[in-house]
Amino acid sequence: MTKSKDDLVRPFNALRPANGRAAAIAAPPYDVINTAEARALARDKPYSFLHVSRAEIDLPATTDPYAAEVYAKADENLRAFIAQGLLVRDHADHFYVYRMSVCNRVQTGVAVSASVDAYRQNRIRKHELTRPSKEDDRVRQIESVDAMTGPVLLIYRSDTILAETLEQITTHNADSVVPDLQGVRHESWVVRDAAQIALIAQRLNQMDALYIADGHHRSAAAARVTAARRDRHAGAHLDDGFDGFLAVAFPDDEVTILDYNRLVRDLNGHTTAEFLAELAKHFEILPTDTTVRPQKPLSFGMYMDHQWYSIRAKTRPHVDDPVERLDVRVLDRLILEPLLGIADPRTDSRIDFVGGSRGPEALAARIDSGEMAVGFMLFPTSLNDLMAVADAGKIMPPKSTWFEPKLADGLISQLLD
Repeated sequence: MTKSKDDLVRPFNALRPANGRAAAIAAPPYDVINTAEARALARDKPYSFLHVSRAEIDLPATTDPYAAEVYAKADENLRAFIAQGLLVRDHADHFYVYRMSVCNRVQTGVAVSASVDAYRQNRIRKHELTRPSKEDDRVRQIESVDAMTGPVLLIYRSDTILAETLEQITTHNADSVVPDLQGVRHESWVVRDAAQIALIAQRLNQMDALYIADGHHRSAAAARVTAARRDRHAGAHLDDGFDGFLAVAFPDDEVTILDYNRLVRDLNGHTTAEFLAELAKHFEILPTDTTVRPQKPLSFGMYMDHQWYSIRAKTRPHVDDPVERLDVRVLDRLILEPLLGIADPRTDSRIDFVGGSRGPEALAARIDSGEMAVGFMLFPTSLNDLMAVADAGKIMPPKSTWFEPKLADGLISQLLD
């Protein structure tokens, strides 16, 4: 199919596991596990993609994960996987249907090469700022392995015709199957039919916008890599392979956002009694004997001194700004900033974040250990709120959304030559 500079997405020739190798290769995303967890998961698994995405596991334990030798090792391991025939590149451009199933939930999307130009023009819209150090890490990884190996999760407003097409494709046996990766089944289908490829492109490219759900550092890094390569290669065009970033786009009616919760190391000089007294000026506070997972907006769970509290804002923010209406921003504005002295959650070392999949017990455990002083459970941000913020060109507070399940690394990669 003909590529256009106005495309949101394009088909591409992916690097994929050879037949029967997907389960041995697929790995959790590089950024949801630490080095120790990666070492444990890759133990006795010589083909795990963690040897590429977290290559420090193949170097001495004292190695800095951001050292030059780590990126060199990642490239060495990826080339070895290709040379051994474990990973094989398609000869023609395709889209790839990608399905994740967990319990009774299924979400089916399509893997694409997302346009860097559309990203820069805000037609592929972000809602978070990135941390320079994490963005730099992804730039070095992409440049070292000459590939996008970590997919960005995109969202589009559901489309009936596209849904019917993807369902038709998935009536056949999947090309790659990972029966159980940390409780999630991953399947992918190569879209080989030219008419289906054209239809998928037409349905996605006619949309007003796509939305980044998970992967802001990966997309920002890809844009930097593209800009650098365009500078190095005068006269580059769309077929040169480095103008897009690897993404999987899902309809908004199938994805799930979980809560993204907060931990703070100390009470900023307050005693527990003083903190509760200040908190009572803006919140109704109810001690409880059970863990608290909020069931509606503007309500929070709070844990400190071995005690759970249900707290609820006394007044609803009557503002037009889609950011100021968010629960995460209410927490910032009424508690974290004035009471706990957290002026910038992106940079303050006194705050940490816990994804909703870990549950309130994980939050409480870090406080009971003495590592942290207080924790807050939040009601999940809605997809409508996410898209409203992105459409307004605004930025959410950091760590406002946690998407589950996560896309696997290693099932689909995009080489950049």
